[in-house]
Order: sequence, then C-alpha cells, then structure tokens
Amino acid sequence: MKKFNFRKVLDGLTASSPGSGSSSGSNSGGGSGSVHPGGTAGVLREEIQETLTSEYFHICKTVRHGFPYQPTALAFDPVQKTLAIGTRTGAIRILGRPGVDCYCQHESGAAVLQLQFLINEGALVSASSDDTLHLWNLRQKRPAILHSLKFNRERITYCHLPFQSKWLYVGTERGNTHIVNIESFILSGYVIMWNKAIELSTKTHPGPVVHLSDSPRDEGKLLIGYENGTVVFWDLKSKRAELRVYYDEAIHSIDWHHEGKQFMCSHSDGSLTLWNLKSPSRPFQTTIPHGKSQKEGRKSESCKPILKVEYKTCRNSEPFIIFSGGLSYDKACRRPSLTIMHGKAITVLEMDHPIVEFLTLCETPYPNEFQEPYAVVVLLEKDLIVVDLTQSNFPIFENPYPMDIHESPVTCTAYFADCPPDLILVLYSIGVKHKKQGYSNKEWPITGGAWNLGTQTYPEIIITGHADGSIKFWDASAITLQMLYKLKTSKVFEKQKVGEGKQTCEIVEEDPYAIQMIYWCPESRIFCVSGVSAYVIIYKFSRHEITAEIVSLEVRLQYDVEDIITPEPETSPPFPDLSSQLPSSRSLSGSTNTVASEGVAKDSIPCLNVKTRPVRMPPGYQAELVIQLVWVDGEPPQQITSLAVSSAYGIVAFGNCNGLAVVDFIQKTVLLSMGTIDLYRSSDLYQRQPRSPRKNKQFIADNFCMRGLSNFYPDLTKRIRTSYQSLTELNDSPVPLELERCKSPTSDHVNGHCTSPTSQSCSSGKRLSSADVSKVNRWGPGRPPFRKAQSAACMEISLPVTTEESRENSYSRSRSSSISSIDKDSKEAITALYFMESFARKNDSTVSPCLFVGTSLGMVLIIPLNLPSAGEQRFTEPVMVLPSGTFLSLKGAVLTFSCMDRTGGLMQPPYEVWKDPNNIDENEKSWRRKLVMNFPSPSQEIGDHQYTIICSEKQAKVFSLPSQTCLYVHNITETSFILRADVVVMCNSACLACFCANGHIMIMRYLPSYKLSGNHSSANKVQFR
Repeated sequence: MKKFNFRKVLDGLTASSPGSGSSSGSNSGGGSGSVHPGGTAGVLREEIQETLTSEYFHICKTVRHGFPYQPTALAFDPVQKTLAIGTRTGAIRILGRPGVDCYCQHESGAAVLQLQFLINEGALVSASSDDTLHLWNLRQKRPAILHSLKFNRERITYCHLPFQSKWLYVGTERGNTHIVNIESFILSGYVIMWNKAIELSTKTHPGPVVHLSDSPRDEGKLLIGYENGTVVFWDLKSKRAELRVYYDEAIHSIDWHHEGKQFMCSHSDGSLTLWNLKSPSRPFQTTIPHGKSQKEGRKSESCKPILKVEYKTCRNSEPFIIFSGGLSYDKACRRPSLTIMHGKAITVLEMDHPIVEFLTLCETPYPNEFQEPYAVVVLLEKDLIVVDLTQSNFPIFENPYPMDIHESPVTCTAYFADCPPDLILVLYSIGVKHKKQGYSNKEWPITGGAWNLGTQTYPEIIITGHADGSIKFWDASAITLQMLYKLKTSKVFEKQKVGEGKQTCEIVEEDPYAIQMIYWCPESRIFCVSGVSAYVIIYKFSRHEITAEIVSLEVRLQYDVEDIITPEPETSPPFPDLSSQLPSSRSLSGSTNTVASEGVAKDSIPCLNVKTRPVRMPPGYQAELVIQLVWVDGEPPQQITSLAVSSAYGIVAFGNCNGLAVVDFIQKTVLLSMGTIDLYRSSDLYQRQPRSPRKNKQFIADNFCMRGLSNFYPDLTKRIRTSYQSLTELNDSPVPLELERCKSPTSDHVNGHCTSPTSQSCSSGKRLSSADVSKVNRWGPGRPPFRKAQSAACMEISLPVTTEESRENSYSRSRSSSISSIDKDSKEAITALYFMESFARKNDSTVSPCLFVGTSLGMVLIIPLNLPSAGEQRFTEPVMVLPSGTFLSLKGAVLTFSCMDRTGGLMQPPYEVWKDPNNIDENEKSWRRKLVMNFPSPSQEIGDHQYTIICSEKQAKVFSLPSQTCLYVHNITETSFILRADVVVMCNSACLACFCANGHIMIMRYLPSYKLSGNHSSANKVQFR
C-alpha cells in the first residue's frame, strides 16, 4: 500500500490537486482549494496510508423503498408468482418473495395503462399512454425492453394475451381490434373493424373497446366488449360475429365462467348481468348487489358503477363474485370498498384509499379449469393489500414489503450503518409485541424470484419521522426494509379537545406533532427528537414496562435584535432585556395551561400540553424529558433548526433562529438559554444595533408565526426544484430603500479568523414600516429549515432580475454568506451542533468537553463544558456552560462538524454504554455510568493534536487545534449550494461526502487535505415524491 508524507501533500497540493483551480462550472459543482500561509507548520509529520482512490466510488441505484408513486396498473404471473405494478410516471415495480424487488422505467415517462405477463416465460408486455407497446425481458438481472410497437393513428384502450399464446389482442378507442405477433412484435394485419363486428343495421358507434378475452372452450373465438353495452363473440377463423349481446347500460368489465358457456358483465348502474351463450337476447340473471329492493315489477334502484368484476369458480363450493364499486348513492361518505359474494353471503371490505386495480389469485393458470381462488391482490392509491379468501372472515396477509413508509408523510430521515449487532434483534423483539393482530396465519402468497444476502452485509438502520408524530425504525441490512419498531411521540402530550389549544392552532395549522429532527446514539440507545411545535423529547431504552410521570421543562429563547433598525436620534438605544436571557426552567409534571386573555400579549405558554398524570410506558423507548419553547412577549416560539445530544455528558443542545439552549437531562435543568448575539459576548463581528422599543409585538408574532408542515414542506420542494433549474439566474427581490442603506459589515479572513469589521450606520433614522418588514422577512427565519442540513439561509431562493450587474452578483446576495445575510435579516440561526472532546481555547494543553456551534452566517463558536466527575457527583453538582469567545468563520451556513486525530483517523464523540435504567435485578452498587471516551492519539511532540473539519453550504475548512490554524480551504461550489454533508469512513479512511442542490454528489478524500475523489450526478433534477 502506497505511503506518502502528509506534510509534502499539503505543500504540493495546490499544484497537484485537480481541485486547486477554479470551479469547472455548474455541471461539475467542483470548487477550488488553497492552503493558507502558515498552514504547513512542522507539527504535521505523521505518515497516513492512502487507501482511497477515485475508482472506489461509483454511484448506482440499488433499490427503491416505499410504495410506487401514483400506481395505475397491476399484473400477476400465477406460475412464477411474481407481481408487477405500473405507475403514472412510467415506472414498473416487479415484486416477488420478500427481498425480490426490481425497478424499471420507460424512457418516455408515459403512464402505464396495462400490464400483461407472458406467463412462465419471464417476459412482460406494457401498454403506455403514448400508445406504445413494450416487450420487457425479465430473464436478466436488469429488465430491459426487447421490442416496442407504436400505434400512430389509434389510441390503445385494452390488451389481452391468452395463456400459452403467441397472439396479443389490442383494442383501441375507435372500437377496432388489432392482433400483434408476440415473437416478432409486429402487427399481423388481422384487424377486427368495429363496423363489421356490430350489426349493419346499427348506426351508432359502439365506443372504445373495454374488454377482450378468448373463450375458455375455444381459443379461436374472441369476446369483445364495447363501452356502450355491446358484446360481440367473434370467430377468428371465419372472420365473422357468432353472436351479439346488447344492454342499455355501459359496460366496464367482463369475466368468463370456466366452462365457457356463461360470462358476467359489470355496468355503470351498479348492476351485474349474467349471460348465456345459448340465449343472448337477454341476460340470464340481473342483480344490483347494493341496490335497495323494490316492489315486484319495479327495477331496483341504481348504484354507483361497478368498475371491475371477477367470476371465479370452485370445485367444492359456490363461485366467488368479487367486484369494486357498486355502492348505493345515498352512502356518499362511505370509503372505497371491495365486495366479495360467496353463495348468499356478501362481505364488504372498506379500504383506506381509492382502489386502482385488483386481481384474484387462482391455483391454476388454465382458464378452462376450476379456478379455486385463494387470495385477492388489491392495489390502492397508497397501499397494497392481499385478502385471504380461504378463511370465512377474509383476513389480510401481513405485507412483508415496506409499503407503509408513507402511511403518514415522511418529514425527516436518518441512516445509521455498522450499528451494534444486537441492536436490530433487540428492536425487533420489542416491536413485534406491538404489531397489529388479526392477520392471516398463512404465508405471503407472492413467492416468486430468488435472492441472497451476499457475503458483506453489515447492520444498517433507517429511522423515519412522520407528520403524525410517529417514528419508525427500519432494518435496511437487506434489500428490502423491515420495520423493527414504532414509536408515537404524541402519547406524551394531552389530546387537544375541540375549542382548546388555540395557541397551538395559531402556530401550526395542522400536524402539530410532526417530527423535524432525529438524533440517535446507537451505543447508548439515547434517542432524541424535535417537532414542528418547538418541542424536544429525550427517550431512554428499557426492556421493562414502567408507570411514571413525564418531567417537562419550559425554555425561553428570545433574540434581542429583531430588525435592522436605526435608533431615533433624540433617544438613546435601550440595553437588551437581560431577564429574557436567563434560563427559565420548571421541573414540573406538565406544562402551564394558562392562556393569555384576548388583547394581552401571550407569554410563557407552550404549544402543547404534556400529560400531568402518570403514564404507562411499555418496553422500548420511554420518555425521559420533554423540553418546550414558550411564547415570549407575544412572539411564538420559532421552530428548532439544530439538535445534538451527548450521552456521555448527559446534555442536549438545540437552537433556532433566536438562540441556543443547553439542557442537562440527567439533573433536568436548563444550563444555557441565550440569544445568538449574546454567545459572542463582546466579540460580535457585526456590531448589531440593540433592539428599539416596539409598539406592537403582536404584529411581529403574526408575521414570524411558525407555519405548519403542509405549508413549509411543499415550499421546500418548490424552492429546491427552482434552485436546480435556474441557479445562475437567481436574485433577491427589490430591497426597500431603508434597508438598502444599511450595509452589512465586511470581514477579512486570516487563518480562518475574522478581523474586527467596520460597519456603516444608516443615514436615515426612519424605522422600517410593517409592510417593509413583512416583505423583507418573508423568506427569513419565520420559515424555519426542514432539516438540519437545510438552514433557513440555504433554502432561500430569489427572483430573477434584468440587469447584467445584478445577475452576476445574484448568487452571493441570495445565499447566506457572512456579508449578505445581514442585509436581509439580522437574525442568526443555529444550524449545526456537535459535542466532542476538543480544545476550546488556543492555550489549552489538554482536551475537554466542548460544544461546537455553527450558525447561518458561517460562524463557528466553541463552548467549553465544565462537568463534574462521572461518579455520584454528576447527579448532584451543577454543570457549568459559558461561551469561551473562540470562534471560526466560513462562507455560508454551517452544516456539519467532525474531528480527526493527528494520524488522520476519524474521532467519534464519547458515549455512555447502555444499561437498562429500570433493571430491578441490578443492585445500586453496580449502577455506575460507564463512559467510552475518544481522545486524540498521544504524542510527545509539542504542537497541535487534533484536526477539525467544518463544512458549510459553500465551502469546507480544516482547522488545527488548539492553535486554531486554518490548514486548508476548499470552495466546494460557486454556482449551487450544499444541502447535506457528512464525514464518513470508507475503506478505513475518512472522506467528506456532499449532496449538492444541483443533484451532484461530491466526495473528497485525503482528509484533512481535501482532494476531489468523485463527482457523481445523482439525478437530472431534484425531486421529492
């Protein structure tokens, strides 16, 4: 393995690195790198093994989890037992036994109208909305299209492929039927014209072909169903109609009896008609299953259309008649349903979503034998269910596919690799006890395909947060996802009754429990979430059930600089309200329920009410502490933008656009509650003006009020899509004159530090009007970020302008650099938090517990934590938290932190080894906290011992600690911005992975010297579905 001297790499990197030049443009998303003077001090002498090369990185799609988006078609191979689902976007999902999941896509993107398996031949025919037929080969690892056939003059409405036949029948909108040779995939020339199929005396057009099927008794005869109620039994050999059937209601579907003597039709009036080939003049039987019975001689009341019917026979029992729709019109509020008629029994199965398609699974593929149905596959708009027909109560099968990922909309996700090996089994053993009951006791009937785990599997867990406050843990070690455990955060809070919770409604229009952020420590099993209603919940894992009260704290976070306001000339600016910066904690079992009277500013009111009574907590994750932000002087709490937990320190930190809060969840006390500007102490770079008195605080609350999930989530999607399409043509909307005069301070960066900036005061003492404030801040902190890596600054998208000068400077003004963001809003959001054993000050000789704080203005503050000893004193003595005044700077909002030792190894934050807090078998003497600390590798040399990697939405920097020297700067992108970044270990080497808004994934290796190892385009455009 090749070795190189780390110091020489830094010396020659500018000349040798492909990223040392300027950016290659918007397509590459690459940036430039440079070494600061003094960054190659003699302290870097370790040799680092080179283990990563560009050839190691290749982005490819392996599997898609979740339910197919907007499904339209369904097909089943009864021999291979595989299922195919087509979608409106032209995608096809092929499913088999659990673990068999294949995805393929039509290049045209046209909607899939119908799917037909070549039964037991490993092929599939798809008909798309662009009137094209495709033949897919499924006998290879990645399905591919073998042949395509385009219809230019007619539109395809229905296809039929008989079992073991080489002829594909295609019906069209004009009423004609074409025959395609499945082997050569060309038209045979045989066409059944609609005017020849119907009687010559009929003058009206029968409408599109809605059904095609061959006779079970004679494959040379074809049954053609037209929309207007006409059915033609066509003899293919003699090329003539053997019989015709007419009915006065439109036909939706037809199905044969296996003997080939009768067939059943479903109609638009909710009726089912049974026809006998020997007497085609009128139906043999007519029923309206859900119609009200009328007096003799009167026709039954019509119902909703029966969209599809299947008529399946059994050898030892009555036939099954299964259909969708057909409910009475007077039951408009009833949910979509599937009706099963078996003999005289009628069972109605109500569905949660509209029915797209259903298929009956039978024992035999031959149409002329007793069908013996055993299950029904029902494709819904947002779910896939399978009903067991062999049991009288018709239970459903437990779905092994992860189809319910979006049962409630997913609002955040987290991925964890190389988890402790026993963790998956522990979560599964707890979660299986809470699974729904009443499933069928038979195995999943879709068992086609084969798969294996492979030889290099490792534990992987995906956690999803949802709009209803639920959290799901998924085992992602194999191709398919398996849900391990489900947690409902809403059980911590009281249910809101009608007319109550008015203060919450004013903040969140819907989904008040929606999850925004997730933080999980697999080693200690500490789990923490933050929600849209400005709350944080800390959970601890236990195998034992307990009944206990839920402890809650209320925290006030207030920002003293609300707007860019010049104080009136005749009045001196008042000092900030120091009382608002003091921590306000209440170790109470519940929250204050006081609601401010009308016309009085709301204060100290949380958004949700924590349960005050003892709560039964089953085994699994149990709520340890609930922290809520409260209204402050008529202003609602802003949504949380960053979250971090340290199990070793027993501390949770979170921030928003107002400031930072640090809470000790062991002693249940608030350690720090401070506005962002106060974290700088006397070293504020921007010299922001103190806040002027406001006449109407309620107006600001109305403008900065938090918005519900349904508001900011679509906005986020729209803005990211817009950013990809026209990143180079973005700019801010016109800024009011008063705000334009208030220029932000400029700063010089030397070794990563900002020198004392100069600020220009406003020439006018006029305060901004309410309209201007609303206009300026419409994209500001009032619309908090959706994820930690997407700060309020990085989500800002501006409007295009016409002048060339403004267009050149548009991007720098629309992004949140330390120079431009202050022009639009003086609020500085906390965007990233990180606990680590590090050096808080330049003169530190040993590491100590630290909290790294990153802001939307690109500032990084290091806050030391003074902790008691890990013994009993940790439960009694206070923890001291005080900003050190140390800060670093980057361009753009800070996204992530990581630390490395002097050998280049990635350092992991310290953690506490998990021990069941409710284990009654352990005595008190054995109850001691066991901590795992990760210190930098010892060295006898005097100098720096640690490297800190900091990545923002625009650039990445490497700092050497404790000297705080900036060793390297890499401008990742100039034409876009980073949505998410993280330092990961691959092949025993650390690399920085970045996901850019233009769809590119960039990976930098040789940390902490940064070389661009790979630049892969993950998608043509960023899409959220």
